[in-house]
Amino acid sequence: MNLVTGGAGFIGSHLVERLIAGGERVRVLEHPAADTRHLPTAAIEIMRGDIRDQVAVRAAVAGCTHVYHLAADPNLWRRDRSEFDAINHVGAVNVMRAALDGGAHRVVYVSTESILTSRTPKPIDGRPAAVESARFEAADMIGPYCLSKFRGECAAFKLAESGAPVIVCSPTLPIGPGDRNRTPPTRLAVAFCQGKIPAYLDCRLNLIDVRDAAHGIMAAMQRGRPGVRYLIGGQNCRLIEWLAVLGELTQQPIPRRRVPYALALATGWWSERWADHVSHRTPMATVTGVRLARRSMYFDPSATLAELDLQPRSIEESSRDAVDWYRQQRWL
Repeated sequence: MNLVTGGAGFIGSHLVERLIAGGERVRVLEHPAADTRHLPTAAIEIMRGDIRDQVAVRAAVAGCTHVYHLAADPNLWRRDRSEFDAINHVGAVNVMRAALDGGAHRVVYVSTESILTSRTPKPIDGRPAAVESARFEAADMIGPYCLSKFRGECAAFKLAESGAPVIVCSPTLPIGPGDRNRTPPTRLAVAFCQGKIPAYLDCRLNLIDVRDAAHGIMAAMQRGRPGVRYLIGGQNCRLIEWLAVLGELTQQPIPRRRVPYALALATGWWSERWADHVSHRTPMATVTGVRLARRSMYFDPSATLAELDLQPRSIEESSRDAVDWYRQQRWL
């Protein structure tokens, strides 16, 4: 039996589909408030519970030999910032320890690319440095979201170092169809396709199709080595290059004005204050997002792609499928 926490999420739902297609038995642990109607409910078992609830987690892992932990808050803003650590760190530890105590053969912890940069990067001959074996420090983390995911990853590596069969996967920025909860890259893509992005912040990204991310996570479960970070990445590109691809698909003009970093940071700060005290809705611009944009998110995933035998789609194919899906949802 396979357990997928966060199986109704963006990557999680695609992972569930791949597991079912491969003939695997699947159980999904989802938050009580999560919408699971898009999942193949007739073919899977769904359990409701919060990963912060140890009793619910122990019940979910019972009888599961393979546990994929994807449940997390992927946003960069919350009114209560302490919730990031409670969900992304403490909740992750609950799942991993319960799975191992319950006899799971292998556990995959899904991390994030946003914690894989340093304040003092050391490029090799101008090329992105490999990060499969790199370790980072808490002082390198930007904002409470990144710090919470970093702490969760550190816990996973500590378990692996003690001999536990825990594998770490770090997908880069996922794009493509099926993001019903509108994670940050999808919110940006939809806003651009709706003509709501008059200017852009220059930043370097690595984009991976969500379906390829799910494939990579499944492959890491099957053949990954504990203690190694599997960087499941795709294509490096600047934000403006990705917007150009989306623009061709939707006939939206590419923004010509580039937002200065200081102005973007101030906008993020005011947007968060407004969200904190007035709208209570996730702002388009966040302080963490702006600060991350100043760091290069270019990566070299070739070692992971070779080991897991993964060939990611192009961003053109991923973007086309994403835009088609946005239209099906009547977002455009």
